[in-house]
Amino acid sequence: MNANDLDDFLNSLEHMYFKDIDELHKYAAKYIEQTKDAPLPDFEGYSPNEMTFLFYNPYDDKSPMKLQKLNESDYKRIPIFNLIKYLANRIVADGEIKLTQNGNLPKKIVSELYSQGFIEDYFIENGLSKPYYEEKIEGIHLTRIILQLSGMIKKRNNKISLTLKGNRLLSNNNELLKLIFKTFTQKFNWGYFDLYETEAGQMGFAFSLFLVSKYGDTKRLDKFYAKKYFNAFPKFLDSSEFNYALSEEQFERCYSIRTFDRFMDYFGLIQIDADDKIIPDEKFITKTDLLDKFIHFEPHRSIPE
Repeated sequence: MNANDLDDFLNSLEHMYFKDIDELHKYAAKYIEQTKDAPLPDFEGYSPNEMTFLFYNPYDDKSPMKLQKLNESDYKRIPIFNLIKYLANRIVADGEIKLTQNGNLPKKIVSELYSQGFIEDYFIENGLSKPYYEEKIEGIHLTRIILQLSGMIKKRNNKISLTLKGNRLLSNNNELLKLIFKTFTQKFNWGYFDLYETEAGQMGFAFSLFLVSKYGDTKRLDKFYAKKYFNAFPKFLDSSEFNYALSEEQFERCYSIRTFDRFMDYFGLIQIDADDKIIPDEKFITKTDLLDKFIHFEPHRSIPE
């Protein structure tokens, strides 16, 4: 309970009479519980209780966020899903793939993966790099990482092969997508590809999905979502990074890159329109129909004990 909440509580006691301290304690407990269940504007109508689930445990049964089964044709529209599935099937075809001395995919496999066109790389598309090195191509490097973190592949003697779990999931697109999505959001460190020392973006990602689901029919600037996110989770702007290292603009850029470029776009949930791929002055976000097909958000309700 913050200072404003305490003032409201004390004001509620005016003209009230309690026969003993136990009755006051019961009133206080009920008041606090009702406060935690009350919808708040900064939470877009969700309560503190609901936001706790969206922030810390978005896949819990009590969370407002629910993953849904897609039509089979929809899975073909998810870039990172198709890249991961292609590599997994390639491993099945070969039995195993020998990695380079640095533990990366060999050039031939990298080139083959990139040629499928699932996720484009700015530097390759502009002739500044070649599609040979896994560690230099974000989408492909992420693909191998997710396969490992999800338990779909195992590594032995510098060779990778599919696990029993991986083989089983290749024939079930619904379960495979859920595993990839949960692995990306919960096990993969979103700061891996950047130098921002903050959990902004990844923590509370479910609320960002809700915001785009709610407002994404209209093309809006990424800053529109960043401001709503930081209004809901101001602790990020109050952190030492903000006070001593990062400006608010840098925090918004960090949030935008992680949330839109490296998450929602990879899963086919949004369309990005920007004047520059690397450092855009303006970046507009519009949701695709996949977002509401794949993810449903229940309206505000009291969460039972």
